[in-house]
Amino acid sequence: MENTYTLSVAGLTRQLRYFPLGDGLYIAGFVMFGDIELTVRCAEALLKVCPPYDILITAESKGIPLAYEMARQRGDLTYLVARKQPKLYMSDVLSAEVQSITTAARQTLHIDGADAAKIKGRRVLIVDDVISTGESIAAVEHLIELAGGTVAGRAAVLAEGGAIGREDIVSLAPLPLFNESEVFGGK
Repeated sequence: MENTYTLSVAGLTRQLRYFPLGDGLYIAGFVMFGDIELTVRCAEALLKVCPPYDILITAESKGIPLAYEMARQRGDLTYLVARKQPKLYMSDVLSAEVQSITTAARQTLHIDGADAAKIKGRRVLIVDDVISTGESIAAVEHLIELAGGTVAGRAAVLAEGGAIGREDIVSLAPLPLFNESEVFGGK
């Protein structure tokens, strides 16, 4: 039987597999894709604790189901996605760089001019599945600033590693980082 981390969040329990980050450090892999029950319950719980906002945004891609479900439950007609690559249908693109804990190379996040117009003068909630280093959040914050919006808050299902305990992030549960002995128990 595989060694896993037991996570309890939004009244649900899930077993998460460990994945190496390097230098003997491991993360417990949290993926909402395909888990509708988890997505619905986490969206419901986050909406209860988030600050007031006008529109929400997430970084591509793991936060998309959560952002959709939060917007749906609140009755919003739209939500925004900061894309990893500009698409052919995008124009007047705004961009910001990011270095994620789960991606080896630096990435750039993009929104198009139409989305920037939806942000201008509005309170924008940044939503993601997991916030760890805060790099993705910082890139999205920069996009909001470039578009003329105001960051209403930062919300995630889980705060991981250095994000645990940050007062500027609303989260439902902590997700620690693990060393090799915690994962393998001295095997």
